[in-house]
Amino acid sequence: MHASCRRRSIAGVSLSAVLAVLVAACGGQGEADRGSDDRVRVVASTNVWASVVAAVGGEHVEVTSIIDDPAADPHSYQAGAADAAEVASAELLVWNGGGYDDFFPQLAENADAPTVVAVEVAGEAGKDVAAHEHAESVEHGRDHEHSHEHGNEHVWYDLPVVSAVAERVAGELSDLRPQQAGDFEKGAADFTERVDELVNEIDEVAERHAGAKVAATEPLAQYLLSAVEVTDLTPHEFSAAVENETDVPVAAQQRMLELVSGEVDAVVRNTQTTTPATEKVVEAAREAGTPVVDVTETLPEGRTDYISWMGAQVDALAKALDE
Repeated sequence: MHASCRRRSIAGVSLSAVLAVLVAACGGQGEADRGSDDRVRVVASTNVWASVVAAVGGEHVEVTSIIDDPAADPHSYQAGAADAAEVASAELLVWNGGGYDDFFPQLAENADAPTVVAVEVAGEAGKDVAAHEHAESVEHGRDHEHSHEHGNEHVWYDLPVVSAVAERVAGELSDLRPQQAGDFEKGAADFTERVDELVNEIDEVAERHAGAKVAATEPLAQYLLSAVEVTDLTPHEFSAAVENETDVPVAAQQRMLELVSGEVDAVVRNTQTTTPATEKVVEAAREAGTPVVDVTETLPEGRTDYISWMGAQVDALAKALDE
């Protein structure tokens, strides 16, 4: 890579301006690279979507993820010049959307490459993420703990959407390399078959535990919890405060402590968003013997396969509910 394309911080200069310079500086080199290596260069916002692309494209793709550090938060990630260079040289761009990885569309704005945006794919599949209803069921003769419209952008926990993204990726790759179209179609079909097997496992968990009660430190895995048909009793004020990085109201904190101390069957914790408030909840759950299920926003270190990662989380949830 040219020296001008190496990692450096962006200070006082708009990202789009830097990207425009990098497109000019690195564009010729990108064409040369493509001439010597016919793999499709794909850049994804996180290693979750990168792993889906890799499953579809196999040996015909070279995939880079901007975020692959388990400690990084895509919501607040600050892109650098090296990130802009990666995007500028890509032939296909894949990101989540829905406000989750807002740094990425800024990078992609001036890039000359087709795009796949998971939240948009979800919308085309009839799932309006912006109007996703996160509401508790009315059970046990009482009103909802809370009921609100909550846009949940964490669509990689919605397995049918992930399959749809894989199919879209296969279509875009086929357009870029028509000679390998059959391989991309097979890659997507194989991946979707594995996703379907995981959906069947989730259905089996739902058969055993539909109606079980859980509390979550953040609505990261809400699509998975909905598929398992459990009831999420988390106070909205608690999860909203954690998501917005604001102080948790005292009443919401107290209610969560009561829930995890005996009213719920499991606690679901996002290990990449921990605060003193969430740690108090986890500590109280463990003291009460309530199982704690850890979930993550990106693939943890050592994991490169979406199916094995998601399958491990489904297994952990099932084990907790079985206790």
